[in-house]
Amino acid sequence: MQSNSAVEPVLLWLDLTRSRSTPALMQQFEGCCECRLAEGRKTPGKEQLRQVDMICVHFNCPDVNGLNLLLELKRTYPSTPIAMFTVQHSEELAIWAMRARVWEFVVLPLGVDEQNRFLDSLQQLSEVRRAVTSLGRKPLLERNPPLPESIRLTSGHQKHKALSKVMPYIEQHFRDSVDQKELAQQCGMTPFRFSRLFKEVNGIGFMEYILGKRMDFAKHLLENSQMPVTSIGYEAGFKDPSYFARAFKQLAGCTPSEYRQSLRPIEAAEAPAAVIDEEILGIGA
Repeated sequence: MQSNSAVEPVLLWLDLTRSRSTPALMQQFEGCCECRLAEGRKTPGKEQLRQVDMICVHFNCPDVNGLNLLLELKRTYPSTPIAMFTVQHSEELAIWAMRARVWEFVVLPLGVDEQNRFLDSLQQLSEVRRAVTSLGRKPLLERNPPLPESIRLTSGHQKHKALSKVMPYIEQHFRDSVDQKELAQQCGMTPFRFSRLFKEVNGIGFMEYILGKRMDFAKHLLENSQMPVTSIGYEAGFKDPSYFARAFKQLAGCTPSEYRQSLRPIEAAEAPAAVIDEEILGIGA
C-alpha cells in the first residue's frame, strides 16, 4: 500500500448499481484515496473530472446501457484510466473489459490482498500521471469491442433467441397442424410461458400469428391461381371450408370470391366455379 507521505489518488465513482451501494464500497478506500461520487448515472462533465486520477465504474450486474456508458467515458476522456468493479462476472466479460482497455477489472467482494494490490498499482499510476504534465498527444481511439454475448443478448434479443429454434419450423409448416405444446417443449418452456413470450416478440398471439400466415397464403393463391376457393382453403391449412370463409371475411372484409373478383373485375362474370363455392360454403350474398 502507498506510504502516508504520498499524495492520495483521487477517484471519481459512478454508481451503476441497482441498490445504490457505491458509497459503501467507497468506504473501503477512505484514508487511502480521495473518493468523489459522480452525480447521477450519466457521463460526468469536465468539471467533475478535474484533477481526477481514475474513474471507477461500479456494477452489480453489467447491462448494455452500463457498458455503453463505460465506452462513452473511454471516448470522451481517453487519457483517464477506468476501473470496472462488478459483482456479476464471467471470463467473457473480463475479456471484453481487456479489449475495451479498462485499466482494472475488479471482482467484488474485494478481499484485503486484492485491495492492497489495487491500491499499490493505483498509487504508482497516479504518481506517473502527475509527474507528466503533457504527453504530447492523446492515445489513439480504437474500435469499440463488441459487447459480450451474455450482456448483449438481453431483453428483446434474448426473447428472440429463445424462439429461434421454432420460428423457422413455423414458417415452413404453418399450413399443417402445428402443436403449440410441442413447440414449447422444444424451447424448454411451459405452454403458458411460450404463449406469453411469443406474443411479446411477435406482437400477436400464437394462433393469431398462424391464422395470419394462412390468410396471406390464401390471398396469394387467390391472386395468382385459378384454384377453386374451397381448394385454396384446404391448401392454406383450413380443414373446414365454412371456417375459412368466415375467418377470411372477418379479416379481409369480404368473402374469398369477392376478394378474387375485386382483382379481376372483367372476368368476374366468367367465374361460375367461384359462385358454386360460395353456395357450398353457405355465405353467398
